[in-house]
Amino acid sequence: MLHTPTGGAGNGTATAGDRLMSIGTVLNQLREEFPEVTISKIRFLESEGLVEPRRTPSGYRKFSPEDVERLAQVLRMQRDHYLPLKVIREHLDALSRGEQPTLPAPGGAGDLADGRGEGDPDRPTASRVGRTELLVAAEVTEAELTEWESYGLISAGPEGGYDAESVNVARLVADLGRFGLEPRHLRAMKAAADREAGLVEQVVAPLRLHRNPQTRAHAEATVKELAALSVRLHAALVQTALGVRLQ
Repeated sequence: MLHTPTGGAGNGTATAGDRLMSIGTVLNQLREEFPEVTISKIRFLESEGLVEPRRTPSGYRKFSPEDVERLAQVLRMQRDHYLPLKVIREHLDALSRGEQPTLPAPGGAGDLADGRGEGDPDRPTASRVGRTELLVAAEVTEAELTEWESYGLISAGPEGGYDAESVNVARLVADLGRFGLEPRHLRAMKAAADREAGLVEQVVAPLRLHRNPQTRAHAEATVKELAALSVRLHAALVQTALGVRLQ
């Protein structure tokens, strides 16, 4: 659940101006539920018409609590339903008109993409996404995905499907591409991520081989915790190297 400031400064009365937030504050709030969100992502969603923050006379964005909740809705629909932005926009527009539209169940993007039925093995699930679904959900082209695969940034599993996290990877690669960063530039990031994953595997390997089921279960929880810490450390190191603060 997102928490937005409600108290005003000084006299304790909240006004519209008091409740408006900078993009950095919005980022901090959204990251409680969406750790992967970036300022670039928020700006992109604005450019796509998903949110319309106010502007100060000097041009700075100012977001209302309603804007923040709308952004959260967009991010949830992308994460949980793998929906393209066009469908999300139509859904939110319908809600604003007082309608009660329904969303497809998680993993239903395949129906939107090409009308295939529930029995199709390429339908996305919580852990697997078909190629068509990946293209639709990430809003990228076949040529882009093929190029990213050639550089090892995204790869299909043995059965041809993709890990659901590949959708997020594809979106981030596309976001970086808008700044001129090409797949060849991102190979170093992929190599660094593989090395970090290798370190985590070294830590948990003895736990996974343990006879005690509880110890093996603890190994999986340890992987998640180490992964989260690794991501935070990487972000902090990049910010330190660039001399910037996003939070």
